Amino acid sequence: MSHFCPAYPKPRKHRAPLLRMFFSARHSWMDALYERSYAMQMGEVHLPGLDLYMVNEPGLVRRVMADEAASFPKSALQGEALEPLLGESIFTTNGAQWKRQRQMMDPAFAQARLNVAFPVMRAAAQDMLERLRQLPDGTEQDVEIEMTHVTADIIFRTIFSVPMEGADAHRVFAAFARYQALAPRLMLPSLFGVRWLVWPWDMWRSRRAAAEIRGLLEKMVRPRYEARQAGRPHENTDILAAFLDARDAVTGEPFELEELVNQVAMLFLAGHETSASALTWACYLIAKAPDVQERMHAEVLHHLSDREPDHTDMKQLTLTWNVFREALRLFPPVGFMAREASSACPMRDKQVPQGATVVVSPWLIQRHRQWWPQPDAFNPDRYDDDASREPLKNAYLPFGMGPRVCMGASFALQEAALILSSLVRHFRLEAVPGHVPMPVGRLTIRSANGVRLVLHKREPS
Repeated sequence: MSHFCPAYPKPRKHRAPLLRMFFSARHSWMDALYERSYAMQMGEVHLPGLDLYMVNEPGLVRRVMADEAASFPKSALQGEALEPLLGESIFTTNGAQWKRQRQMMDPAFAQARLNVAFPVMRAAAQDMLERLRQLPDGTEQDVEIEMTHVTADIIFRTIFSVPMEGADAHRVFAAFARYQALAPRLMLPSLFGVRWLVWPWDMWRSRRAAAEIRGLLEKMVRPRYEARQAGRPHENTDILAAFLDARDAVTGEPFELEELVNQVAMLFLAGHETSASALTWACYLIAKAPDVQERMHAEVLHHLSDREPDHTDMKQLTLTWNVFREALRLFPPVGFMAREASSACPMRDKQVPQGATVVVSPWLIQRHRQWWPQPDAFNPDRYDDDASREPLKNAYLPFGMGPRVCMGASFALQEAALILSSLVRHFRLEAVPGHVPMPVGRLTIRSANGVRLVLHKREPS
């Protein structure tokens, strides 16, 4: 049986010469891929500024990400791209600094437990539905903006105990879109050994976009940090309160203000940008597969009837979960994860030198021609098929793997199930004729031209 295959950048027949690869990847790293990228076990590219190795073989992926993770710390190149926005946060640090931050942050995630966070998610989802209900029936909408709004609202409420206003959500979306578009232009010259090609204007624009987002977050963090310092604790028991309570296990010291803003920025951006990306693609996929969408609608009505959902309901929505899992497979929000070889080591028939960058790409692994049947097709029913057990175990890593696996994976899955079930319960999503969203690979995988859908209100059941 054939299934709908969403568009993606058509890979070249053969690997491009270095100069052409440089200019292609300035727009999106996907544009530098070629057909063999989707079938190889391991590849290598030697750039003027770097030796780069791409690993797709499941055993090597597990070695790099889990079994020998300490020998493959996060690449400094990825850290450089994110430092203006996230500072020295848990997302960018390595070694003892990362372990200290992780130890201090782990208790805070009690506030992100599913039963605690679900009322916050539900309130934000209800506000999303109210915004959409105010639109005339049949309105054409860029769902990328709405998915960014609702996911930012959820994580904002979870961190700060207050909703995120529409103006702030749109400002963050616009600022991060600018930051994303500039990221390849700032990273690639380092890869190719031509840092002098970074335009000061691009660097200024990138730092300005980062400062705009950090400014919004610091405005929320600073008053509560200063109140805590003055002995006036805040009454809310949210994630920020837990961060303020966190203490270093050795020194007993709390987070300094800048470090606190770094961790909040990391949690805010990682907590909404990745979910917004995957949810946007999920909406597009079900709009292009109306039979799947109608089955989702029937599933939601069967389990919820006319009542509001509880967190225990989400696990019952099997097809809704599978749709999101398939969206994560086809469009993993983080398309590549860069690690650095701390010492020279053999891999397959190659000798990886010390300091080389080792790249694990969920985008390639989850579309690998050897691991997945119909790898480019949207087929949420594959997760009920025994044939998918092996690739799911060995070639599915949208949240990463090993000690640095995403701490918010369960949070993101429940959030997605709630938002998707709420949408299909109250709206029918329809693709806009002639509009083909084209994925681009930057910091996350987004559409270069938006994701425009038509929303039709459903009659109350």
